[in-house]
Formats: sequence, structure tokens, C-alpha cells
Amino acid sequence: MTVHEFDLVVLGGGSGGYAAALRASELGRKVALIEKDKVGGTCLHRGCIPTKALLHAAEVADHVRTAASVGVTATLEAIDAAGVRAYREGIVAKKFKGLEGLIKARGITVVPGEGRLEPDRSVSVGEDRYVGADVVLATGSYSRTLPGLEIGGRILTSEQALALDEIPSKVIVLGGGVIGVEFASVWHSFGAEVTIIEALPHLVPNEDVALSKGLERAFRRKGISYNLGTRFQKAEQDENQVTVTLEDGKTFTADHLLVAVGRGPSTAGLGFEEAGIALDRGFVTVDEQLRTGVERVWAVGDIVPGLQLAHRGFLQGIAVAERIAGIDVPTLPETQIPRVTYCSPEVASVGITEEAAIATYGAEAVVAYDYNLAGNGKSEIIGTSGLVKVVRQKDGPVVGVHLLGDRVGELITEGQLAVAWEAHPEDIAPLIHAHPTQSEALGEAFLALAGKPLHAL
Repeated sequence: MTVHEFDLVVLGGGSGGYAAALRASELGRKVALIEKDKVGGTCLHRGCIPTKALLHAAEVADHVRTAASVGVTATLEAIDAAGVRAYREGIVAKKFKGLEGLIKARGITVVPGEGRLEPDRSVSVGEDRYVGADVVLATGSYSRTLPGLEIGGRILTSEQALALDEIPSKVIVLGGGVIGVEFASVWHSFGAEVTIIEALPHLVPNEDVALSKGLERAFRRKGISYNLGTRFQKAEQDENQVTVTLEDGKTFTADHLLVAVGRGPSTAGLGFEEAGIALDRGFVTVDEQLRTGVERVWAVGDIVPGLQLAHRGFLQGIAVAERIAGIDVPTLPETQIPRVTYCSPEVASVGITEEAAIATYGAEAVVAYDYNLAGNGKSEIIGTSGLVKVVRQKDGPVVGVHLLGDRVGELITEGQLAVAWEAHPEDIAPLIHAHPTQSEALGEAFLALAGKPLHAL
């Protein structure tokens, strides 16, 4: 057995892990980053980046289809599945190469292989042991499935869906959350017939109901079908198709079934519990500072209960590296972390929903305002419908910003600033939003809540 000593050992090279490694290195620490696959993790190789590349290709396809409406003559002949895949893989390869170069330039030691946390707080990789003054657990997440539903053949997770060599003609998506509606949007734009099955009453059920209903209307107009409020019972497949049966007896048949029912924490079989780490349904139990119950062992990212977002893990990795270095870093509440679903139209939000605000402060103490994007010039130009919804405490700060429409994910940072800084609409109303931009829609909502609506009644 060979022992390697470091100031910091990071187990997992995804968004949270490599962020912790980079920041710790900047702060003068000697760092080992252990990764069984490729640095960048699910987000770079099988999640955020490749799916958003697909969504961009889908957007281009939609633009070509509707080009005549803006006076441009164009014809969409076909979707070249191999060409789309090459484009997507090229984006991932370029980002991966850049990340590898950055890690190398920081002097971080990358250890390939599956690591295991040992009871003495070292991390083993094969016969080697990596010992750090501090250890950060950042092992990420995996695609969940449902009891009795076996992945394989025509039943896919998002990872297998990315690897498909053809565009399916007909597909069922099990789950109407972020992953489900994004893939539904892509496949529909590529010409597939899509049906989403969601057990809860709405698509993107964690969002404000105004956004959920707006997305449902938009999908219905596009021709994306969905079945809401009924649970899945079983799926059966043969060499030609897959059939899904719901608890109410309804059946749906398609070429493929995408299982998009969420992601679970990748903590099993890694020695965590044997080393004294407390787990709750597979998630690592941490305090507000992201410390586990074992001294000088920290956890970040999807294995920590809460929002499973790459940028959340990234922020947590940086925060832990700074805390290890003795820097006092405040903890960002989950409600101040922006959320974006990149379907068409996009869904973006930060803060709490109107329903949650009423439950917290009481109905008489909450005021919400919806501004329809039909009144926004730039939204009309790019051809998107949608809305901006801002929720405030009566005579108090903004507590939620909720957006629906193409490209609105680019606006959510302003919403984050308003929520995080507890800004009142009256504070923001005097500020200028450039014309013509979609950001003016946010400005209109702030003006309305400040008691001086301009383009709204």
C-alpha cells in the first residue's frame, strides 16, 4: 500500500468537486481530485452541457420551420442525428479540454479510479491511500427509476437517451419535471410525437402554478401531449415498442420510454457509513456549513439534501474550500439559488412561489403581479409567449421572481439580486431596463408593484 499525503482530498470531480479543488488550490492547498470517470462529472458529460446543446439544435430546427413568418425562405429537410451528435460531442470535448487544462495549471493531482472513504478518513483507490487534512465528498447523483421498472432495451434514462443514434418517431416521457420537459421539448422539435406522463397535477410541479399552467398551454399549442395526475403502473416492451399502463388503466405505446423521475445521491458502496458518515435516504447529513458528523470531512453537491443543481454544487465547493482556509463564508439559502428549465419556452425562478408566500406570511400580507410577455416588444420580435410574475410582501421586499418564455433564463440573475438583497419594488422601479429587451418585462412588473404601472393596467 502506498500512502499519498495532501492538504485536501476531493472525492468526485463533478461541479462541486472540481470547484472545491480549484478554489483550494488558489488558496495555496495541495489538492488531490479523485474521479472514476472524467472531471466535469454528469453536468459536463451527460447532463447540463450536452442537453443544452441538443436544445439549441432543436431551437435552430424550430427557427427554420418558421423562417417564412419573418420573410426568410428556408426549408427543413431533415434532422441529421449523427450531425447533431457530433455537434454536441464537440461542445463537450472543448469544455472538457478547457477544464483539464485549468486543473493542470492549478497543480491539482487528478487520480483516476473509484475512491472509497475509509474509517481512518483516508480515501482508497485500489491499493493506494490518499490522506488529506480535509476531505470533501462530492460523488454526485444517478438517474432514479421506479420499483419494478427495469432500465434497458427501449426503456431509457437520460444518459441512454443522449446516446440514441436515431430520432425516435414516438416517445413517452415518464416524469414532467426538469429533465422530462427538456427532453420532450427537444424530441418534439426534432419531429417526434411526444407524450409526458406526470403523477402530480402539473408539469414542473415545483414551480409557481402560474408557470406550470403557462408551460402546459404552450406545450398543448405545440402539440406535446401530457397526462397529469395519474400514477404509473407498469411498462412492457418487445423488440418493436414499449407500452406504459397507468393506474387508471390508460395505456400509451411508443418507440421508447424515457424515465425522468429525478436523481438519487451516489453514496452507496463508497464506505461512507462505515467511516461514520450519517446518511438519510442516501443523502449525506451535513450542518449549515456543509460539515458532516466526522471531523474535517465535508460534503457538497447532489449528495447533500436540497436542490440538485450544478451551480449549487459549484457554489458549495467554493464555500467549503474557503471555510477550510479559515475564510468566513455565509451560507446561501436555497430560496436564493436560481432555477432554470431549458425547454421551449424556458422556465426560470428564484425565491418562493405565491402559494408558499401566502403560507408563510398570510394572504393579506402578500401581493403578486403577472406581466404577460405579449406586451414586451423583444418577446414579440423573437416570437415567444410567456409571463413575468413577481411576488412581494405587502409594503415589503420581493420574495419570488418567476419567469416563463424563451430566453428568460438569462434574466433570472436580476431576480436573484432582488430576492437576495430583499429589495422593494420601489427600489428597483427607478432603474432603467434597456429597450427593447425582455428585461423590460421585469421592469414593468416592478413598476406595477411599486404602484405606478406603465404599460400594464
